[in-house]
Amino acid sequence: MKNIFLLIFILFSFNCNNEIAHLNLSIGFWNVENLFDLIDHPDKRDEEFALNGRKNVTQEIYNLKIKNSAEVLSDLDVDVLGLCEVENENVLHDLNNAFENREYKIIHYESPDERGIDNALLYDPKKFKVLSSKPIRNALGGDDKTRDILYIKGEFNLSLIHIFVNHWPSNYGGKEKSIPKRNFTSKLLLSEIKKINQVEVEPNIILLGDFNEDPDDNNVLLLESAGLTNLMMAMVDNGSMSTYTYRGTNYLYDQIIVSNSILDKKGFTLADSSAYILDLPKYRQQKGKYKNYPFRFWAGNKLLGGYSDHLAVKVDFVIK
Repeated sequence: MKNIFLLIFILFSFNCNNEIAHLNLSIGFWNVENLFDLIDHPDKRDEEFALNGRKNVTQEIYNLKIKNSAEVLSDLDVDVLGLCEVENENVLHDLNNAFENREYKIIHYESPDERGIDNALLYDPKKFKVLSSKPIRNALGGDDKTRDILYIKGEFNLSLIHIFVNHWPSNYGGKEKSIPKRNFTSKLLLSEIKKINQVEVEPNIILLGDFNEDPDDNNVLLLESAGLTNLMMAMVDNGSMSTYTYRGTNYLYDQIIVSNSILDKKGFTLADSSAYILDLPKYRQQKGKYKNYPFRFWAGNKLLGGYSDHLAVKVDFVIK
């Protein structure tokens, strides 16, 4: 009888360990390209997307934007998803309701960005437990009002995880002019990471975002000083890989960056060859002047009816 119980215990232990060994968490990021509602909010520069605005947006056009965005979420199919360029929680609820594969929970805070675009996080509570969250105000100074960095502290299978969702200041007005703004943002992020490093040994830190710089640009490289590795850096050497195109030049602005401790193949770690760009043919224009550009929803005031001017990215993590 003892031998039977021992055998059952061994089999149970093996199955549990085997199950734990294959626990995985998929995390992604996507710049949804101007997901605005149809209301003209007087405190935001959003009138072009409102009813009777210069884009002539209708309820049908808004519904198409939601439908196409939900299609990207379905193809990406991640447990945790950082988003940027969302106007408010209402549009997130509409997007979430249109996406039927999962019952995401939403984390969102209104930021002071003058256009009214914010960062957000969608997460599957069956896979990821949120412990706390907060917006980190990016006070550039002067008249510059930009979006917050979104911070989330969570847990996956008893592993503590720190996530930062970023949308760094754009190159509007010229790249050289905007570099100091991203330098300020990079240093702000480093200061927040330093706080975590002061209280935790080898913390699991994940940065998601549209950084408006490539992985080998200086302000992104600055993050390496905090013991971080850019999972997109290997793609830089492959000139054909990009998430954004502007005036014929490809960029890899959408990135996932992790703490070096995640790469040690112990506990919560990176799955092999898991960095991935959702680069299906339907997400790129297939003909015309802008062939191979990401298939965006708007081109100025012209409705293209695509998805976004950015491609989504994802990474798989496992417990070993």
